[in-house]
Amino acid sequence: MHILMVSDVYFPRVNGVSTSIQAFRQALQAAGHRVTLIAPAYAETTADETDIIRISSRNVIVDPEDRMMRIRHIHRLTETLRAGDYDIIHIHTPFVAHYAGLKLARKLKLPVVATYHTFFEEYLYNYIQWLPKEWLRYVARRFSRTQCADLDALIVPSTAMQQVLLGYGVTTPMTVLPTGLDQQVFAAGDGMAFRQQHGIPIERPVILFVGRVAFEKNIGFLLAMTARLRADIPDVLLVIAGEGPAEKALHKQVQREGLAGHVIFVGYLHRDGELQACYKASDVFVFASRTETQGLVLLEAMACGTPVVSTAVLGTQDVMGAGLGGLVAPENPALFAEQVKCLLLDKTLYIQKTQETLAYAATWSHTAQAEKLVAFYYSVIELTHK
Repeated sequence: MHILMVSDVYFPRVNGVSTSIQAFRQALQAAGHRVTLIAPAYAETTADETDIIRISSRNVIVDPEDRMMRIRHIHRLTETLRAGDYDIIHIHTPFVAHYAGLKLARKLKLPVVATYHTFFEEYLYNYIQWLPKEWLRYVARRFSRTQCADLDALIVPSTAMQQVLLGYGVTTPMTVLPTGLDQQVFAAGDGMAFRQQHGIPIERPVILFVGRVAFEKNIGFLLAMTARLRADIPDVLLVIAGEGPAEKALHKQVQREGLAGHVIFVGYLHRDGELQACYKASDVFVFASRTETQGLVLLEAMACGTPVVSTAVLGTQDVMGAGLGGLVAPENPALFAEQVKCLLLDKTLYIQKTQETLAYAATWSHTAQAEKLVAFYYSVIELTHK
């Protein structure tokens, strides 16, 4: 099978969409399928650009990390792509990629599907705060409903996200298919070396957040929680790994909360052992995002043997719902801190949850998820050819 994917983001731009696309591309390619990706051109390139078509792009005013592809440059590819003998088009983002993907599908007479990666209803307000939140929610819901209606079928990463879209009135056929995890990728990494590199004593309790340092990730809540946790574990250290637009505000909050010396920002970590070492250097992974459609970082932490304390909102419900590899906590600083304290101080519980992590993460195999994706593609092709 030859799949044409279209996305407004991909590496070197780091986020969950890029990670999901990469995971599925690699698993599909390993199974003998070909995946061509249309994505923006950035100043940097990735190590492997095979079957990636980079499109000239410009800055996005509201988010300098992103790029906007020039849609006419994609349209010019039509005849070249016609010779590619594609079977299906898979859209990953709702901006230029959505409309370009739809137009290519019509011109090439191909079925078109999309993955609904981002919960825009909660996402938008963090970046457009001068407009009423209820109005933004209305716009996000109508926008999503309209775009989903354009598709032959839709992929959602979690059952919670499926219920959200059904609540919007989306009637497009949907399948729940989370991103798979290649556990071998997380076998590397030296946690002790990471602690030494950052001057963290071996006995110091470390809690960790990994992800885009953005407002929708609710990292400010984790800082408030850490301030509460210090009352019982005075030397606790929160490590924040990632980069993003909320960094300046979070540094200010660290000062307000009196957390200097108890929080370190280590920036973006490469997935070549550096990120894995960070996971393995940590005692507990903490997470409280309200907008995750899946929560892949929870599984990454578990694949490194690090237990998790997380809220169970939207996509993280599916990961945490089994009760394995960690504890669920409410979005309340004191109650969340209590769960982290319980895990850190109760050695029997900690050993139990740590022992659950690797086996549970393995149940989210990238190979199995890719097989399901191929079956989904074939079902859509059959449906559209009737």
